[in-house]
Amino acid sequence: MMNENGTTELIEHEITAIVLAGGESSRMGRDKALLNMGENTLLSHVCLIALEVATKVYVVTPWIEKYQSILPPNCQLVKEELVLNTRSNTPIIGFHQALQLVQTEWVLLLACDLPYLSSFQVKQWSKTLATVLPTEIALLPRHPKGWETLCGFYRSNARSSLKFYLDNGGRSFQGWLKNLAVRELKMSDRTCLFNCNTPADWKLISDR
Repeated sequence: MMNENGTTELIEHEITAIVLAGGESSRMGRDKALLNMGENTLLSHVCLIALEVATKVYVVTPWIEKYQSILPPNCQLVKEELVLNTRSNTPIIGFHQALQLVQTEWVLLLACDLPYLSSFQVKQWSKTLATVLPTEIALLPRHPKGWETLCGFYRSNARSSLKFYLDNGGRSFQGWLKNLAVRELKMSDRTCLFNCNTPADWKLISDR
């Protein structure tokens, strides 16, 4: 939101969501974002859940045309610009590009391949944001090897440290967050973090 001085003011108590749909689905063998989950695709399933807590959802992808017809209202496609002459970016680059559009204090970042994620879980997590210290840049689940970076919350003012990290050659969420304060999002059931990457993964979901 622009104030009378022409500068951007953050909107507190609201959340923007960013959904990353820039992967090539090479292990799946077909576009996993378009896999059918009942009446929805996997991508629209994640977007609908994000809309339970977010006023706006940005879907970041190099392939705008593929997803235009399947997005719910209040979801906007963001063209992911490739960098470094590669076929695809790392997820953190797509996140950074969409982060420039965010005007709320908090961002919910989700991968597009979270079939077990539920609106109840996301709503419960959002209530935890009130406990995050001002010095903490994110609220994320943790696993033994690091943070679960593609299913959690980030402060939008993280864009400055993220830009510095990327400008200096960084390309991973773990590398970026290594020296930053992050609050752990406690989870009793981690099933929701399951990523659907292969035909075997999809069979497990389809058989349930």
